[in-house]
Amino acid sequence: MSTELIQSVNKHVATWTVLYTKLHNYHWYVKGPHFFTLHAKFEELYNEAAVVIDEFAERILALEGKPVGTLKECLEISFIEEATGTENEEEMVRTLSGDLSKIADELQAGIDLAEKADDEGTADMLLGVKKSVRKHLWMFKAYLG
Repeated sequence: MSTELIQSVNKHVATWTVLYTKLHNYHWYVKGPHFFTLHAKFEELYNEAAVVIDEFAERILALEGKPVGTLKECLEISFIEEATGTENEEEMVRTLSGDLSKIADELQAGIDLAEKADDEGTADMLLGVKKSVRKHLWMFKAYLG
């Protein structure tokens, strides 16, 4: 068991929890000509985030670690910021693109740690999430032109 790997996955639990809340904010408050498209996309993403949070937290427990379990802890160690509540639809997509790019980089760092620790299960889990993140990132970049 790698303490560094557990800390890396725990940063993801925190970050995905912040993302989950941000996506709800965007889902509820998006306005504009792309309302229907973005409203549905944000819901798809927060549902995915809920699954990721649970999988990562359970993996930490399986590795005999302790996942973050409070919003205070999540905000302290997340590597993305929560929503400001003032974003317009384009700012929402730009912010999420930046967030997903950071998440993809951090997932790769976690994959590298898992491989170093000879933990194929964690590496595989992180790689699966990274694949999905890269797809969403591509879609948001295409949306932004």
